[in-house]
Amino acid sequence: MIERLLSARSRSIDSSGIRKVFDLGTKMVDPINLSIGQPDFPVSEAMKEAAIAAIRENKNGYTVTQGIPQLLAAVRQRLAHDFGDGWSTTNQDLSAVITSGTSGGILLALMSILDPGDEFISPDPYFVMYPQVGKLLSAHCVLCDTYPDFRMTAARVEPLLTERTKAVLLNSPSNPCGTVLTSKEIADLVQLCERRGVLLISDEIYDEFCFSDARENGLCPSPGRVSNNCLVIRGFGKTHGCTGWRLGYAAGPTPLIQEMAKLQQSTFVCAPSPLQWGVVPSFQEDLTSVLEEYEGRRQMVLDAFSGVANVTRPGGAFYAFVEVPQKLNLTAAHFVEQAIAKRVLIIPGSVFSHRDTHFRLSFAASRAKLSEGLGILRELMSK
Repeated sequence: MIERLLSARSRSIDSSGIRKVFDLGTKMVDPINLSIGQPDFPVSEAMKEAAIAAIRENKNGYTVTQGIPQLLAAVRQRLAHDFGDGWSTTNQDLSAVITSGTSGGILLALMSILDPGDEFISPDPYFVMYPQVGKLLSAHCVLCDTYPDFRMTAARVEPLLTERTKAVLLNSPSNPCGTVLTSKEIADLVQLCERRGVLLISDEIYDEFCFSDARENGLCPSPGRVSNNCLVIRGFGKTHGCTGWRLGYAAGPTPLIQEMAKLQQSTFVCAPSPLQWGVVPSFQEDLTSVLEEYEGRRQMVLDAFSGVANVTRPGGAFYAFVEVPQKLNLTAAHFVEQAIAKRVLIIPGSVFSHRDTHFRLSFAASRAKLSEGLGILRELMSK
């Protein structure tokens, strides 16, 4: 009976291909897990102590929907540092809301602007959530093909704009490719969206996970540095090792943030209360050593596939999107099956794309495990 009651909306959503591989890994003996985007460094002691103190001080009830004032103040201070004085607390035209992860922020943003039949543009390859949100909202996720360099440029986006387009969804640094757009590429996108009356939503979950060769003036390029008309969505999980805390924030024009907060009242209510206190110290963290370690792992990946497979150099995040060599005459899905048979867990590119030519590898793993897994993958490719 239950199957008959399930909605078309629910049936239209696919189970996450990433989670399927992750679940498989829990059943394997000593897997080499290069599949999940889970940082392998611990939450800082300062953040742990702040969260524990909040719990002990009975800060466990609801917060105001937009978030605790102390965290909102820290967010605005960071945005003023990154984007300029326009983000000072005296500017009422710009606001922020604390969300249940960046996924929660993306959902609230698209709920606020999309009606059934509306369109938004997403890069292909994409974060797995993007097309699914379109289905949830009876809207259409239009894919922008970014192969072979995985750069969602204004030239590639413009032909896809229609009268139904409400938003362009940018993800830089990107999942699954690690691509970081330049300031010029981002400025071109901003100008295009403003000219066509379209909202640019910048998913910046990896904003602090931007490598030294992709940073400009010490920061990861962002549309927030160009315009106040965009929506910036950031989080704490990937950059501070607390993915399970489910905390992020959205910042942009006040009328949009107010709508998102109104919708949050009827859905998530508020982000987890004691954990909001826990991330307040995160803005004081120095991630230099973490980034240096991950840059070293990135080089391990590039060295491992040199001469056997095409890999676009990641500028941020902790993923590589690796092309399966054509000489193998295999789809990425079939290559992944071979890798899993050798205990190496990776994700087929079809989970993130309409193509099945690449696989995603996460280098958020110990150097020992990463080295072992890369050796196996290179051996499979060299047959």
